[in-house]
Amino acid sequence: MLIKQAPDIRPSEITPRSLYLRRREFLQAASGAAVAAAASLVPPAARRTAAQGRQKLANVRKSPLSTDEKLNDYEDVTTYNNFYEFGTGKDEPAVNARSFKPRPWKIAVEGHVARPAAYDVDEFIAPHALEERIYRLRCVEAWSMVIPWVGIPLADVLKRVEPTSKAKYVEFTTLHDPSRMPGQRVDVLPWPYVEGLRLDEAMHPLTILAVGLYGEVLPNQNGAPLRLVVPWKYGFKSIKSIVRMRLVERQPMNTWHVQTPHEYGFYANVNPEVDHPRWSQARERRLGEFFKRKTLLFNGYADQVAHLYQGMDLRKQY
Repeated sequence: MLIKQAPDIRPSEITPRSLYLRRREFLQAASGAAVAAAASLVPPAARRTAAQGRQKLANVRKSPLSTDEKLNDYEDVTTYNNFYEFGTGKDEPAVNARSFKPRPWKIAVEGHVARPAAYDVDEFIAPHALEERIYRLRCVEAWSMVIPWVGIPLADVLKRVEPTSKAKYVEFTTLHDPSRMPGQRVDVLPWPYVEGLRLDEAMHPLTILAVGLYGEVLPNQNGAPLRLVVPWKYGFKSIKSIVRMRLVERQPMNTWHVQTPHEYGFYANVNPEVDHPRWSQARERRLGEFFKRKTLLFNGYADQVAHLYQGMDLRKQY
């Protein structure tokens, strides 16, 4: 998400910062002629951070729900981030989250559940088998990645706490601690960050709570120790550094809808036919590539999730 300081600039028309900052070869043009390599590198501080503190996760099994598309590299995924709690620039979270300590960490599960509790994050994760899920990530500013997340199905967690008949939605809340998250010292968003899913979306097999990527512990800048991943929705829906899940009867007011309701709705389903008010969503640029590609409905997961929205007007319920 971009700070709206220059609404006349269309972000989809700007070469992604990673392409400007990294040395890469552009793809060959259709005629077969070679195109000159892009200049410059990822900022050194961000690059060093991406390589620090990497820790392998044990007993990770592969998931059949993965895409077979080419992965983005580790540097792409860990140095080009939207995480406003650590800064609004794409390279700022990797630098500003270096000293963040994601342990100890508590997660509260509250609301309409039979077994509310406050869990230590490792206790919360321990009963579940870790799976690697290779998912596309599509951001609203028209860039995308393919990431090998490691996580647990959210449905498994919700079944464990036993939602009651009143539970219709799941509301998620990020840690609010400006002393640890310097971006929260600025009123760029109403803190803490809040997101929500309908209960059937939350229970869908594709929805996971991620604890890692590339077979390793989740880096701070990517939402350590626990983040949501909902691959058919725009990236802002995948809330990071979760401290609370609350099952509620009414639709939660998610942060970006509160901030700019005419631009960001509750559902955030990837729909290339509906433009953002300030740019087109019809095409996207995969990080590391020069040419744009066609954006797919539901980010390419339509066969799995379209039935969740039968009878809905996806232009109005965006």
